[in-house]
Amino acid sequence: MRAHRAHRGAHRAHRPRSWESGRRTAALLSLAIVVVAALDATTGPELHISAFLGLAPLYAALRCSFPQTRLVAAVFVASLTYVDLFAVPDWAPASRAVGIFGEYLVAVFALVLCRTRLQREALYERTSLVADTVQRAMLRELPLVAGPVEAYGFYVSAQEGARVGGDIYEAIETPHGLRLMIGDVQGKGMPAIGAGLEVLASFREAAQHLESLDSVAERMEQALTRYNARSLEQGTDERFVTALLMEVCGPGELARGRMLSCGHIPYYLVRGGRVHERRDGEGGLPLGLGALTGEPRRGVRIRPEPGDWVVLCTDGVTEARGQDGEFYPLAARLAGWTDLEPPELARRLRADLERFTGGELLDDATVLVVRRRPPATDQLSMARAAAA
Repeated sequence: MRAHRAHRGAHRAHRPRSWESGRRTAALLSLAIVVVAALDATTGPELHISAFLGLAPLYAALRCSFPQTRLVAAVFVASLTYVDLFAVPDWAPASRAVGIFGEYLVAVFALVLCRTRLQREALYERTSLVADTVQRAMLRELPLVAGPVEAYGFYVSAQEGARVGGDIYEAIETPHGLRLMIGDVQGKGMPAIGAGLEVLASFREAAQHLESLDSVAERMEQALTRYNARSLEQGTDERFVTALLMEVCGPGELARGRMLSCGHIPYYLVRGGRVHERRDGEGGLPLGLGALTGEPRRGVRIRPEPGDWVVLCTDGVTEARGQDGEFYPLAARLAGWTDLEPPELARRLRADLERFTGGELLDDATVLVVRRRPPATDQLSMARAAAA
């Protein structure tokens, strides 16, 4: 419902601008038709410049609303009918009839073209609304808030027009503490959504009920195995998913946690203004490939400290290439921006990544900047400072 209201609000905000633009276009086209027809009426019969005005209603059909296109078409027919009847005295009656019939035909064609375009746009808008709602239901919008932890960041799909694709993430508060996951499905864009949704749904359920992070990863493995079995039956490709799972429980200096990697890339710990690349919990195979060894995945203990930040990402970020072929230097960028607040850091990273790649990502890219929320007094001070 919230996504639907947001979509309708965006549509209402966009519609006045489109209407105003169409109205200006229709007014200019109508004025141009009248001026050209008037000039044509004053020139000799050997120069019939208004013959080119048939482009005006066709242009209006592509840019204006139906009433605006109808206005331009009416001005076009009226102006050229006047020219045909009174400005070309040596025309035979048959020639006049053919000319007027052609003008009406152009006007009717423009109206049909406009109606067809508007129907297609309405269909596209409804389809986009459904797709947008489904995609928002799959991945919650950032920032995420789960208990005492907040996660800012961004998600960019490599497939144009798609909100989600091969990357997944989630952070939830459970009876066993905060549990957070980021994953990367083999492939990108729409074909990877099915496997990603299966793993994501499994994590959301298992994280609430299973005591150990290792058991959560095993449940996710089982879910993806069933999905791949169905895919084989349907003649589609199997997929694997790299994932990084994190668990934190306990307050402040007593906090403890675990980290488990299912073939995922390292994460970054920001502590005391320094950036550390961490490979805690590495060694496990990606989800969907666990049967290759049959060995259970094991998480490792971590000791978070007050003030720590954790930056998680997918390889669509670290393997993004610039114009010179170099990989995106995420660690170096983080080292220079450790003084930024998480929202600003996320914005800065996204803008810098787009500049670095020239806006041409080859894979879905996700970054999560995770930290414990500051105490309420600190949050109030930050809000007042921002307002000032």
